[in-house]
Amino acid sequence: MNPHFHRNPDGTTTGRNDASGYTVTHADEEEVKRQLYEDAGWEYTPPPPPVPPGLHRFPLVHEEFAPGAFEDERYAGLRDRPPQGCVPVGQGCFALECERPGKSLLDAVAGTVAEIRREHGLVMSGLGVEKPHEWAGRDREGYAAQIVAHLVLTAAHRARLLGYGRKEVVRLLDATGIE
Repeated sequence: MNPHFHRNPDGTTTGRNDASGYTVTHADEEEVKRQLYEDAGWEYTPPPPPVPPGLHRFPLVHEEFAPGAFEDERYAGLRDRPPQGCVPVGQGCFALECERPGKSLLDAVAGTVAEIRREHGLVMSGLGVEKPHEWAGRDREGYAAQIVAHLVLTAAHRARLLGYGRKEVVRLLDATGIE
């Protein structure tokens, strides 16, 4: 199945399964997803309940070490003492599923990444977004915000691998005039 989702101007969502040609439009985005999964014969798992106000749910991944390295000894401290509100999981690489406080999702991610770097010496390099070009929604605290955080962390990590420093990355952003 190769699903595509489109947010319509009237607030509905349209989903299409290219493999079968099945298309559905509904006001509830999750209902569109459920029906596409049903069409494909896949098991649908509804999303978890919303987090309480002031908390944000997000994954963090560390892609620097070899894939499948969840049991790597370099993660031992983080597996044994993850930040409060985070649970270690294996997702092809080392990852954490987190529910953390913050004024916004980006603040919660930044605080968590900083704590992990300070306490464990690791820089979490993304949020596990596989297709960041598939923009989803306008919610500053939802999946769209996770895509932004993922892109920024990934860009910073890869810039560092190429030898660019923080000042060069910030200069790039400043030069574009993007605010």
